[in-house]
Amino acid sequence: MHGSYRDAGDFYREARDDLAGPLDGIRVLDVTKVWSGPLTSAILADMGADVIRVELPHGRDGEVPPRIPGTGLSWFRQTVNRNKRSAGLDLREPAGRETFLRLVSTADVVVENYRPGTLDGWGVGWAQCRAVRPDLVFVSISGWGQYGDRRTEAAYDPIVQAASGWMSLNGPPGAGPVRAPTFLADELAGLHGAIGALAALWHRARTGEGQHVDVAMFDAMLAGSAGLHTLAAAGRPPDRWGNQTDFVVPANVYDCADGQVYLAVALDRHWRELAEAMGRPELARAPGLGRAADRLANRVEVDAAVAGWCRGRTADAVVAELVGRGLTVSRVRTVAEVAADPYLAQRAMLQPTVLSDGSTAPIVGPAAKFSRTPTRVRHGAPAPGQHTAQVLDELGLVPVEVAKKTYDTTC
Repeated sequence: MHGSYRDAGDFYREARDDLAGPLDGIRVLDVTKVWSGPLTSAILADMGADVIRVELPHGRDGEVPPRIPGTGLSWFRQTVNRNKRSAGLDLREPAGRETFLRLVSTADVVVENYRPGTLDGWGVGWAQCRAVRPDLVFVSISGWGQYGDRRTEAAYDPIVQAASGWMSLNGPPGAGPVRAPTFLADELAGLHGAIGALAALWHRARTGEGQHVDVAMFDAMLAGSAGLHTLAAAGRPPDRWGNQTDFVVPANVYDCADGQVYLAVALDRHWRELAEAMGRPELARAPGLGRAADRLANRVEVDAAVAGWCRGRTADAVVAELVGRGLTVSRVRTVAEVAADPYLAQRAMLQPTVLSDGSTAPIVGPAAKFSRTPTRVRHGAPAPGQHTAQVLDELGLVPVEVAKKTYDTTC
């Protein structure tokens, strides 16, 4: 068992050491760029699949600044291409197309996130791939989907955040729309891509049938918006609440003597605990405050009472007091503070990993934990084309043929 799990207690007591993960034995071809598609294949790679990233051997995809300190490598490429191999092929050229289709015949899944029709034009789309592997699972991720009036439009993550209505709800009330600081549309589409691939593999296992999985970033944003579009379609569009919510009071960011905390009190019994902690037990059953519905109607008064109590205490003192009472609260932390938290090591969420240039960097680990088939960051992202000879050798080709047929086509 990998050392990352040494403090996991009994969870991994029945773990196997002979498999890369629950998807060990599954082969995935990654024909992707930027984030949503690479994330889908990264999740499958984390779970043990043999993911072969097909890209230009001297390409620059994913080389987004800044570089990881102490290395010459981009954080972007290194994080989302972990646990993969890289084969350098130019799919726009006959030789690259021929070799790719030979690879497809050995694969279980293809993941791509080009604009609909692009791979078809290169001769390596769904129809061409299923011709050589009829039971193939072919996952396509795009901005707007494989069908519909907008299918051919280009899309970036913030464009979809704006188009989906999500951006209009983000930020403080009365202010302008604010995009998510992470690639939220890409992330959600990537997760749905992985889920779709797994569901299609299960269907294939039962029926022998492959299929085309269509994931639109636009659809993923709607599906990941807590059902708010149902309210809007029914005539009750949601309001913007910033750090508060429309159904729980108190729920907000509160200033402390040395920082901030976020706390939320959804249950009346938790409100009574908070009132005791604040030294104001009379608030627990005061008219207009004792029940959740009453607190919604008296939001300003409740927030003022909680804010006044927090203001005179350190954030750690507030957290310790309320966690001790079983309430939900956290200090508002920076990403740097979180990265230094020892709890990440306990959960194996930052794993020291050797990168392709020989340097070592902490790479974010898999979120899902498997007691029988543990997963981990087995190796860093490959250099473009790093495993071309190895992959071609598995197909029965040799480097001499690669040179003659120019499989390793430069961009």
